[in-house]
Amino acid sequence: MHRCVARAGLIAAALLTGAPPAVAEDASEKLAPCLACHGADGNSQIENVPSLGAQTAPYSLIQLFMYREKMRVNEPMNEAAKELTDDELQSMATALTTLPAPTPPDDPGDPTRLERARGLTEQNHCNVCHRPDFAGQQTVPRLAGQREDYLLKTLREYKSGARHAYEPIMLEALQPIDDAQLVEFAYYLSRLR
Repeated sequence: MHRCVARAGLIAAALLTGAPPAVAEDASEKLAPCLACHGADGNSQIENVPSLGAQTAPYSLIQLFMYREKMRVNEPMNEAAKELTDDELQSMATALTTLPAPTPPDDPGDPTRLERARGLTEQNHCNVCHRPDFAGQQTVPRLAGQREDYLLKTLREYKSGARHAYEPIMLEALQPIDDAQLVEFAYYLSRLR
């Protein structure tokens, strides 16, 4: 499975270098069912469903590709992606970048807890790949403002190996981090703008 998943990153990267999608309105039509769960403005209101607004196009493209090819299994997502062409995947990934960034919770959070978690992200170098503002870059996802419940679920899945990325860096990076720290990461990241 890991070899196939690693190959997904290469294949999706090749899709990004192809010709740009011709029809933007087609992306809006294809995204409509997605945004029913992920939020009309890309800001999810459903527990454990990620917000997609302002996500990086390369990351979104890889995820859509992995769902289409069943390299990442989630029945509703596999079903939604199964008939999408390469151009449609690329169009949809590009369209997600134009949606507004996720809105952090109204609760600004505990300053002491936020500072402690910020320090943990620096100590563990999370801010290198995901950027200091956690807006993501290239194939690395945006985490700033993401739903706290989804972040915690995803971090736990990466740490346990239940979720596979197209490269093993998250599994490796999370091994020395305990669950209490994962809780702090999710708390902090969800409150970033």
